[in-house]
Amino acid sequence: MTAPLSDKVFAGSVPQLYDQLMVPMIFAPYARDLAQRIKGHRPRDLLEIAAGTGAVTTVLAGELPDTTITATDLNEPMLAQAKTHLAGNANIRWQQADALSLPFGDASFDIVACQFGAMFFPDRVKGYAEARRVIRSGGRFFFNVWDRIEENDFADVMQQTMFQVFPSNPPQFMARTPHGYHDPERIRADLTAAGFRDIAIELVTHRSPAGSAQDAALAYCQGTPMRGEIEGRGQPGLEAATERVAEALAQRFGNGPIEGKIQALVISAA
Repeated sequence: MTAPLSDKVFAGSVPQLYDQLMVPMIFAPYARDLAQRIKGHRPRDLLEIAAGTGAVTTVLAGELPDTTITATDLNEPMLAQAKTHLAGNANIRWQQADALSLPFGDASFDIVACQFGAMFFPDRVKGYAEARRVIRSGGRFFFNVWDRIEENDFADVMQQTMFQVFPSNPPQFMARTPHGYHDPERIRADLTAAGFRDIAIELVTHRSPAGSAQDAALAYCQGTPMRGEIEGRGQPGLEAATERVAEALAQRFGNGPIEGKIQALVISAA
């Protein structure tokens, strides 16, 4: 199923909340994982697709100081947020770009990386084919996607709470899009159709830390496109829905700092 256009809208205060809360909570562990996998290949030129606010970019810039990193995203507000803390890195070039129509020549990069972006591609085979087109012979494509929402604790509690708060029409952005592309065989088939080979898919589990249940609720409800979906439902409203999620998280994980399971698939293809 193709995600609605609203699933790709990261605007207003979303980029700031995403950067401050979501990145350390769920994206940072996988950014380190992806960077370590890429580091051994010692790329000269690396393209990052769907760079967001720079979670992977930050780690890659530190691990690969001699690599030229071209960081792209469809959403200019996300790149603007990334630049607020990465503007001083001389080895990073920023460019707004559509992953399905990359503005780069054939065989321009040794490595293409994409952290939790493939789920948003309206045509994944086309997106993968574009990545393959710009990779030099012998290069690789590294990316990751979230596993089923039931395998990701905070997201699952949030989604179950949405069913209770909005029983007739619950917002389902997280289940539909970030957690909607997790079948290894489907991913392998899409990559093969795009011309990739030597495909490795690994299930990787980490722990997700949050300063409090309130922080986690704010991150999911207001730091992602879920915000617009909740606001579009009307009563009881964004703040009340966020508070309900915070209460559900606190009930399950306790008060003060909390921690839950996160799980994703990490993929590499030649």
